Amino acid sequence: MRKLYYEDSHIRSFTARVTGCEETEKGYLVTLDATAFYPEGGGQACDLGTLGGKRVLDVREKNDQVSHLCDAPLTVGESVEGILDWERRFDLMQQHTGEHILSGIIHARYGYGNSGFHVGADVLTVDFDGPIPAEDLPSLEWAVNQAVWANVPVNCYVPSPEELPNVPYRTKKALPWPVRIVDVEGYDLCACCGVHVKYTGEVGFVKLMSCVKFHQGVRIEMVCGGRAVKLMDAIYNQNKQVSAAFSAKLLETGEAARHMNETLEQERFHTVCVRRKYFSLLAETYRDKGFAVCFEDDLNSAGIRELASAIYDTCGGTAAVFSGSDGAGYSLCLAGDAARVKALGTALNAALGARGGGKPGFYQGSVPANRAEIVAFCTDYRE
Repeated sequence: MRKLYYEDSHIRSFTARVTGCEETEKGYLVTLDATAFYPEGGGQACDLGTLGGKRVLDVREKNDQVSHLCDAPLTVGESVEGILDWERRFDLMQQHTGEHILSGIIHARYGYGNSGFHVGADVLTVDFDGPIPAEDLPSLEWAVNQAVWANVPVNCYVPSPEELPNVPYRTKKALPWPVRIVDVEGYDLCACCGVHVKYTGEVGFVKLMSCVKFHQGVRIEMVCGGRAVKLMDAIYNQNKQVSAAFSAKLLETGEAARHMNETLEQERFHTVCVRRKYFSLLAETYRDKGFAVCFEDDLNSAGIRELASAIYDTCGGTAAVFSGSDGAGYSLCLAGDAARVKALGTALNAALGARGGGKPGFYQGSVPANRAEIVAFCTDYRE
């Protein structure tokens, strides 16, 4: 079988003869005497498209034979036209070639090897077997893009058995012949079975998105070419919205956000102070009343607990605070003597289906009853 994707990575359509067609549970496995469909492998996804008008759903290689999973059968012996999803193919070549450039530069700069990479639907992840400081990402990104803009050739070839030992390609281990070499002139020399652009300029633009610790090394997220342009376009559009919301210039939204966070923190502190004063005043209305029941709207769990604690300090008994609605149920907090709180929680559980828990003296949870049912229970309850 001729592998046309190695003869010309930019081929978009071809004609070949069908040599086999086998029905399977997932579709029809079709083999040809030649193909431009790259099979999945080496971290790169397979090509998609059509064969004889039938959709190609998957492409795999086994024992040097490429099989195409199609959604309908093809006739053995007939000549069919294959049409690649070129946008997908070119995108994959941009990502893969961008990975080669980055891996070559990192190998030259740090001596690290590429321990794996994966071209996902949105981003490309590349793993390296040594630490790289996150602050080095900008200089790495600039170096990678300089290699792209240099528009140097990307040569792919298989050296002879005699030549192979003298080819200084980066690899984790010695590989048996035949070995396919990808040479990004001046930037990378690597054994690889994938498909790539012919000149680095076709990669267009590379954006390194993150660098995080992964095993003993790091994992870098990146996007290349069209993906990078789409990402930057999305970021730009989002930043325009942020710019409008903050009434700030596009390049000053970060400072505007920091200022807004400081303002919100000051407001939050002020709100907490006001709430504590309100809770203190509210708690005074329950002074010396013993078993105190309070309904207060729009409290989160921390607010319910804080109010229950404040009322317990004044009421001289157990404080029961509820916040919620008849439709959604009520959150609750009980505060008081440990034994009494435990007994009240158990009673609420049995009578109204309350659920909760906590440390001695506090019971926090929820009850799926309405307000009238809770009030009736509390009215009849005796500590």
